[in-house]
Amino acid sequence: QVQLVESGGGLVQAGGSLRLSCAASGRTFSSYAMGWFRQAPGKERDFVATTPRGDGRTYYADFVKGRFTISRDNAKNTVYLQMNSLKPEDTAVYYCAARQSSSYYAQYRATDEYDYWGQGTQVTVSS
Repeated sequence: QVQLVESGGGLVQAGGSLRLSCAASGRTFSSYAMGWFRQAPGKERDFVATTPRGDGRTYYADFVKGRFTISRDNAKNTVYLQMNSLKPEDTAVYYCAARQSSSYYAQYRATDEYDYWGQGTQVTVSS
């Protein structure tokens, strides 16, 4: 079992930055692939970014490429999402997710590929 707790959301003006954090419980964080998703009101939960279990690669949705960066610190059991050049359309609840992965390289982009979810953190970007 893994428990995930997000933090770092808030209200920011367009063009600003936020850094989200997701702290995971447990001793096997390094065996989990991690992802960030977001859900705007009335919309489905969308993939934002993911980092596989162990090779340091990162993958992004097209709408955040060049603006967002996902990273992980296995020593701190934490995954981050640095968000720059924020736009009003980035407004959503952001969720981190985890799944145990036997592969060091596999990336996961679908919500049903993840087993554990945080409670979400609200990000609001004003114009």
